[in-house]
Amino acid sequence: MKTKSGFPWKTFLRNLAVIAIPVALQNLLTTTGSMVDTMMIAPLGETSVGAVGLCAQFSSLMFSGYWGFVGGGMLFFSQYWGAKDEDGIDRSFGLTLVCMLASTSIFTCLALLAPELVMSIYTDKTTIQAIGVDYLSIVGFAYPMQVISMAMSALLRSTERVRIPLYAAIASVATNMGLNWVFIYGKFGLPAMGVRGAALATTCAAAVNMAVILILSRAQGYPYLFHFTKHFRWNRDFVRSYFVKCFPILCNEILIGVGNMVINIVLGRQSEQAIAAIAVFRTLEGLVIGFFSGFSNAASVLVGKSVGAGNLDTAYERAKRLVLLCGCSIFVLCVTLLAVHRPLLTVMSLSGESLEIGTGLLMIYSVAAVIRMCNWTQNDTYRSAGDAAYGTILEISFMYALVLPCVCLTGLVWKAPFLLVFACCYIDEPIRFILMQVHMYSGKWVRPVTELGRAALPAFREKHRRRKTQQAS
Repeated sequence: MKTKSGFPWKTFLRNLAVIAIPVALQNLLTTTGSMVDTMMIAPLGETSVGAVGLCAQFSSLMFSGYWGFVGGGMLFFSQYWGAKDEDGIDRSFGLTLVCMLASTSIFTCLALLAPELVMSIYTDKTTIQAIGVDYLSIVGFAYPMQVISMAMSALLRSTERVRIPLYAAIASVATNMGLNWVFIYGKFGLPAMGVRGAALATTCAAAVNMAVILILSRAQGYPYLFHFTKHFRWNRDFVRSYFVKCFPILCNEILIGVGNMVINIVLGRQSEQAIAAIAVFRTLEGLVIGFFSGFSNAASVLVGKSVGAGNLDTAYERAKRLVLLCGCSIFVLCVTLLAVHRPLLTVMSLSGESLEIGTGLLMIYSVAAVIRMCNWTQNDTYRSAGDAAYGTILEISFMYALVLPCVCLTGLVWKAPFLLVFACCYIDEPIRFILMQVHMYSGKWVRPVTELGRAALPAFREKHRRRKTQQAS
């Protein structure tokens, strides 16, 4: 079915649903597991909840360290998938996996060998530091397994095999929930381990996730994960091309990760009630981000595949509509979250002042999230089409020129109310949205890496130039 604009909405929505729904479900399952973690840790007290929440921020910094390679890898995976270039897929996966493991090794060593240093950076509360050290010294073993699973999931999603990561997530979350109950509270004759039990359950769940992906991929005859010798057939031109595309994404993720760490350091210097509230908020924020990830992956696959196959006009039209659908969907999700926020916050141990702070955090975020997720969708679209620089430059520039100064001044110098400090974290989003939309409609973000895509580029540029000329007249 085509509308007056000629866009095949029915086919587009079907293709979107096939990719976005399983990915969103997988991430929502993972977030649900985090919520259950928080609920099961909650009886141990707000201090334990806050400590585990700060450890999660360290994990997020690690995520920023390797996500540049995931984003760059998915650019190549999806475009090579569109061009049906199997050797390109194999080489891209091997290089992506090696780079991800190399970056993660730093965080693994810090968690296992210097957890005290990590916790002292994030908070000055000694009671929270002690609990966080216990957690990090165990969960650090999970990091390499989580990264391997992430690399495999990115490849599977980019080649439209989205159900395998979903099934692995179901098994992982079930394992985590069950072992949490056993280890935290000491069931079946085992000692009650508290927060250390939660860390051990997370590590076991990471092993299950990785194992299920490998087993199901082998059982279903999925080839690319097992072409071990082909994974490392790199040449100088390919490695240079890979890092040229990955470098802006890597800079973006690392610098934004460092910026977020500074923000978390500022937030970690607030009251214990505020720290507990922000820890619970981050868990609920994961619901929104998990849902958004469906659109993010759909953008990478649907747009990147079209660009790689040389269907540049299709990629352009799909990209515009993905942003619209993302904004509408996130708005509905945020309204739903607001409607049920009080029982959610209460069941995760917030009460009194921390409950009021948590409510304020969600109200601010519900407004900011719609714009932020639209910005992220556009950035993922640009990356999958070959333009990894524009969104990176914007995000880094605004983070360091506007967001960080506002957060540091309000939180550390002016000692402003906590909710005002938190609101400053999103002060750049409306401005970036306008600039991202201008770039979206310019079409300059279409930059193929495949021969088919490059061959179609001159005609696309000329058609787009004529369209702009007609609109101007």
